[in-house]
Amino acid sequence: MRLTAEAAATATADSASSEDITRSVVTAAASSRDERLREVMPALIRHLHDFAREVRLQPGELFAASQFFTECGQISDHARHEFLLLSDTLGLTMVVDTESAAVAPGAFESSVLGPFYRAGAPEVPSGANLSRRGQLDGQPLHFSGRVLDLAGHPVSGAAVDIWGTDATGRYENVDPDQPDMNLRGRVSTGPDGTFDVWSVKPVSYPVPADGPAGRLLYQMDRHNMRPAHVHVIVSAPGYRTVVSELFTDDDPYLSSDAVFGVKSSLIVHYDQVFDESAAERAGVRSPFWSLTYEFLLTPGATTPVAFSAGPGPATA
Repeated sequence: MRLTAEAAATATADSASSEDITRSVVTAAASSRDERLREVMPALIRHLHDFAREVRLQPGELFAASQFFTECGQISDHARHEFLLLSDTLGLTMVVDTESAAVAPGAFESSVLGPFYRAGAPEVPSGANLSRRGQLDGQPLHFSGRVLDLAGHPVSGAAVDIWGTDATGRYENVDPDQPDMNLRGRVSTGPDGTFDVWSVKPVSYPVPADGPAGRLLYQMDRHNMRPAHVHVIVSAPGYRTVVSELFTDDDPYLSSDAVFGVKSSLIVHYDQVFDESAAERAGVRSPFWSLTYEFLLTPGATTPVAFSAGPGPATA
């Protein structure tokens, strides 16, 4: 049955526009009893709806997106968090970190946590070696430094949580050939704010490309390489916890990090040391590499790290 001209005009007037739908959903979201949700959800809804209008999102594309996120959940497990990897590769993690972690000039800056952090790394004494396989893990590295406040005074008892990959670019929780907690450790600073540990010199490596996050990188004609880096979390009572990374200064991927984590203050230089007696005392081969860094902390509250991957398929 065909509508009369008057009926058609009435139906058009009664039809909701996409902007009307947005206003209705925002109103519904604003009724939450949770104060933070009342702030976050209306803004999220407005941006999502504006995005759909801007790119003229099609129903088939919306379904494909839902399938993509379903795959992110399916490939995630106790040792891998695909949603976090996706956030990293889209730069969202660094935007959130940068907006939430303003620091004073010269203070230690944050960078991405990454999807392979594990809480509960073993506490080790100063001078300990985090490498449990010796030469199999890579080139020996002596990593030392100080934790200071903004005035340059030492921070005693600060915790420096350190983790990294072996020479093949793999973290122990996704590598069955590495022992549990290999290349991970937590060392405390002494009265003078100093610490030192042995590990291995980091190498550049690819982020996982066998899941939806990696597939999206290739569809955007982007590589999946990260510049060589060592992960650190520095914390102390009365100071803001800083999650960060230190990047090797001669790495070819510094300017194109797949997760946009590089900041100029976090680029460091490694020196090669030809000291056979020092190597012998440490039980490593000569020559070895040396890295020294000063971490300047900002006053504030110590905060726990929200995410931790679990142990992977390690067999020893």
